[in-house]
Amino acid sequence: MAPAITLAAEAPKLSAANTGFMLICSALVLIMTPGLAFFYGGMVRVKSTLNMLMMSFISMGIITILWVLYGFSLAFGTDHGSIIGWTSDWVGLSNIGLTELWPGYTIPVFVFMVFQLMFAIITPALISGALADRVKFTAWSLFIALWATVVYFPVAHWVWGTGGWAFDLGVIDFAGGTAVHINAGAAALGVILVIGKRVGFKKDPMRPHSLPLVMLGCGLLWFGWFGFNAGSWLGNDDGVGALMFVNTQIATAAAMLAWLAYEKIRHGAFTTLGAASGAVAGLVAITPSGGAVSPLGAIAVGVIAGVVCAMAVGLKYKFGYDDSLDVVGVHLVGGVIGSLLIGFFASGKGQSTATGVFYGDHSFDQLWKQCAGVFAVLAYSLVASAILAFLIDKTIGMRVTEDEEIAGIDQAEHAETAYDFSGAGGGAARSAGPALADAETKKVDA
Repeated sequence: MAPAITLAAEAPKLSAANTGFMLICSALVLIMTPGLAFFYGGMVRVKSTLNMLMMSFISMGIITILWVLYGFSLAFGTDHGSIIGWTSDWVGLSNIGLTELWPGYTIPVFVFMVFQLMFAIITPALISGALADRVKFTAWSLFIALWATVVYFPVAHWVWGTGGWAFDLGVIDFAGGTAVHINAGAAALGVILVIGKRVGFKKDPMRPHSLPLVMLGCGLLWFGWFGFNAGSWLGNDDGVGALMFVNTQIATAAAMLAWLAYEKIRHGAFTTLGAASGAVAGLVAITPSGGAVSPLGAIAVGVIAGVVCAMAVGLKYKFGYDDSLDVVGVHLVGGVIGSLLIGFFASGKGQSTATGVFYGDHSFDQLWKQCAGVFAVLAYSLVASAILAFLIDKTIGMRVTEDEEIAGIDQAEHAETAYDFSGAGGGAARSAGPALADAETKKVDA
């Protein structure tokens, strides 16, 4: 009998379909940052609207440049000690071939790079919601540059980089429960513990100035999140990306309904802010878990996240920390819930064969792994972020002055206001308009 011939596995080839899909997903993730800006911008008072928008938009500029220069290399380069990556050929995105494939996948390195860039952009922007009304724009810009370098890039390597300790341990984080949401939420808590409360916290009314803007932002986040989550499988040849897409919708819907139900029972009303916050809580919680749980598991994840996050947002009044727009209550708590529930609801039929306590042999093994990832990222981000905020505060100062905060940070930091009310008025004011315009024209001509 002739000896058996063993054929080498065929190397992956570039897939135009997967490449196009991932480019679309990258664009969807990018639109989440303006969506976040609208979401946060509607939740603050009028005098802080532009500053809130800019705190998200500036991330698209700063993080893009840092990612190109060294961030991609630190996060996804060759592993060093299971802590950080580095590939010198990737500095400045040099020496990367246009058709060079990401190892083990059918998409170019450039496509993977730009997809992950969008994650790097939105993560520090998430932190901004906790700091509304009181942080200097220059200090914020410096903070996110340092934070991305010291915190986000290393944590992304831990969780997703080949050789990262969490990745090798088997911590499941499909699209960013630890690397994005716990990371940002813990950072927000660390910074606000350093910079303190807003003037008038728990005394003055600080209601959202534009709930329609909040709902618009929520809608953009929900829409973009399909790229955020489904795209993280880097293709859909085996159906896991489709499962994540479906579970994203299911968990978000369940969380929104659960938040509203809790709100009605607790406070007697269904609010638009509650609907938007509940949806975001569901999106956060399903982000790490959606590839590991069944659709019924996604409902459970959403319901638990909706109720627990709704309860958590009130803790700032009990403990006295001023988390302006509930970044801790929604992103930190939601990220912890979604990551830990993998240890209970992982079915073994999605992204991996790992099962949770309620499936398979009812082992706690995956739950312990999830705990290790969750609490390591939480502790590191909390401490590192607090140190960075402290150093900036002691050098250039983190906060605007009390007078500037009271008068409005938009005018103090940007010399603009979000809304121009000077033309508002009744019929007399409108009828005077042409005369005033003619007078102004004569002044210019003169």
